[in-house]
Amino acid sequence: MITIAITILLGLASRKFSHLLLLFVAQNAGDALWAMMVYFGFRFLLVRNRLLTAIFLSLLFSFGIELSQLYQADWINHIRGTVLGGLILGKGFLTVDLIRYATGILIGTVLDKVTLMFTQR
Repeated sequence: MITIAITILLGLASRKFSHLLLLFVAQNAGDALWAMMVYFGFRFLLVRNRLLTAIFLSLLFSFGIELSQLYQADWINHIRGTVLGGLILGKGFLTVDLIRYATGILIGTVLDKVTLMFTQR
């Protein structure tokens, strides 16, 4: 649960202070951290399941949200126009976001595995 909170804070900070970051980090960190937070959420909810389950569900969820951005009805765009709706649902489809999400989930998985190695000693 703490990892989720830290990841959210880092993601919000990456947007708010993007002008202080390297351009590559500013352009990519927010989406990668969002997907990492999704991964940590699934790991928290499904702690007894295999890592692959959390990876699969995280990719499915993240890619589903991104693909939903192809749907541009007024009602959902109104939700996306709010701060919370924009953070959760995004605003517009970008193929590169799929790469950012996969990268964030991969990094989250590696951090998870490293943490498990050190805590199981």
